[in-house]
Amino acid sequence: MASMIDCPSRARHRAPSRGDRQTGVLLRTRGRLPLPAVLLAVLVALAGCGAPADGTARETPAGGPPGAVTETTAPAALPGLGPRTLAQIPEHTGQVVIVTGPGRDTNRSEAVLYRRTASGWEAGPAWPARNALKGWTDDHYAGDLRSPVGVFTLSDAGGLLPDPGTALPYDQSDSFTVDGTGFEGEPLAGSFDYVIAIDYNREPGTSPLDRTRPLGADKGGGIWLHVDHQGPTQGCVSLEKRHMEELLRALDPDLYPVIVMGDAPSLRR
Repeated sequence: MASMIDCPSRARHRAPSRGDRQTGVLLRTRGRLPLPAVLLAVLVALAGCGAPADGTARETPAGGPPGAVTETTAPAALPGLGPRTLAQIPEHTGQVVIVTGPGRDTNRSEAVLYRRTASGWEAGPAWPARNALKGWTDDHYAGDLRSPVGVFTLSDAGGLLPDPGTALPYDQSDSFTVDGTGFEGEPLAGSFDYVIAIDYNREPGTSPLDRTRPLGADKGGGIWLHVDHQGPTQGCVSLEKRHMEELLRALDPDLYPVIVMGDAPSLRR
């Protein structure tokens, strides 16, 4: 975090869940179709009884008037992500935070929260972000000063300050206190006012302060989204405080949020 790769050893925490195909009812009068009904029959035949010529499914929109139809399409692919990266995003995920750095060795990046909608992926605002001092890596290990590239779930949050209104489990603790200075001499105080644990080498469902490392200590841990301290981190991703608050309030565990993070060339694979 310059930021710390592992959380403080004094860590303690408190434990915080079609469409209606309208059948043309043709009214008959004495065995003959009235003129309006004849026209209706022709129109129905031309329209394929409500099915578009291109085969696109139609459905009644939720809450819409009876008989209303709308075209539905598969969600558009998330921008900047290649097939290998997209394949790592669970099908049931409805929120994706994409953090993209311009190059492998850069520590400035950009974060955008996307939400899946009926018409595709809807992008939120683009927020400036920072990552590790030396950039990105596909093989992160403790102390390499690079942020791990990959797709990781976001399941737990916490911080020194009270819960700002997130639906994620939130652990408020004094153990999120940090002091000292970062790589550019900037003060680190306040960096952990709000954090979201990135589920890299950790146990989801625990406080961000939990030090369990399923892949082993040498693979690092304590990789968080946290408040920007105006300098590069040791491995985390940092956002301005107001953007961390917005993100915390926006993330919905029922939508199984994930973060996709890395340099642009890596994410395009």
